[in-house]
Amino acid sequence: MTAATSLDAAGERIEGRFREVGVTGHLYAADIDTGREIAVRGDALVVLASVFKVPLLVTLHRLAAAGAFDLAEAVTLPPEGRTSGPTGISAMLDEVRMSLRDLSALMITVSDNAAGDVLYARVGPAAVNAAMDELGLHRTRVVADGRELHDALLRDAGVADFGDLWERLDEPGLLPSLRVLDPERTNRSTPREIARLLASIWRDEAAPADACAQMRRLFGLQVWPHRLSSGFPFDDVRVSGKTGTLPTIRNEVGVVEYPDGGRYAVAVFTRSLGTGAVMPEVDAAIGTTARMAVEALRS
Repeated sequence: MTAATSLDAAGERIEGRFREVGVTGHLYAADIDTGREIAVRGDALVVLASVFKVPLLVTLHRLAAAGAFDLAEAVTLPPEGRTSGPTGISAMLDEVRMSLRDLSALMITVSDNAAGDVLYARVGPAAVNAAMDELGLHRTRVVADGRELHDALLRDAGVADFGDLWERLDEPGLLPSLRVLDPERTNRSTPREIARLLASIWRDEAAPADACAQMRRLFGLQVWPHRLSSGFPFDDVRVSGKTGTLPTIRNEVGVVEYPDGGRYAVAVFTRSLGTGAVMPEVDAAIGTTARMAVEALRS
């Protein structure tokens, strides 16, 4: 069996796994050092959800390196007016004072929406998209922060809160009306471009080397073990990543590093047919398909 045939066969197995759990899956994985790759709809436009915080983080570090601001600068976040969310500052009740650098840590490690939106306001979407263009990622576009995504989701659904939203998701015609689920109208990219962005961080190309090292550290500290990491339950394999979640959308992108020096950028984006808030089989499939892709690249 040739190398190309082997990768094709792996792609078919990955597609089969996506079908088994009832999702449309998009995957791209590449050996960071050789460029060998495997893709399943890897160039299709996808909804980023909280994965948009990856290009935001890169832009933050590029601007700081250019002298636009000091990452040690502290900002105060009063309890009033914070972006809602289940983690980090979003879930806190009192005033918080924190550096831009530490806000970026919360944004990546626990996907804190309030922290991310403070950084988004400081950087701005035009700067993020300009940075992506400079890196050759012309299909990666950030057009909204966490608050805007949240508000658009509730407004389009005509509901007051997420409890009402989950109860209505099965109503005919509702899902197509939600802009945040349409990659043409929300934060978007392709699996290939997001994997390329991660690879550029691991190769010290996305920003100065010390900045890339800081970003790698944050991705390595992400707390969620149920998606990408679940496919690599080995003490000597390091998984660094960033999740993204919206109704019917479950994503994770990251880098898998083996003790022999192998490094693989992986991006998995899924859209489920079901509308459940809890879908562990889909979460697990992200890890399973990532492992299948990496094993194919290593074979």
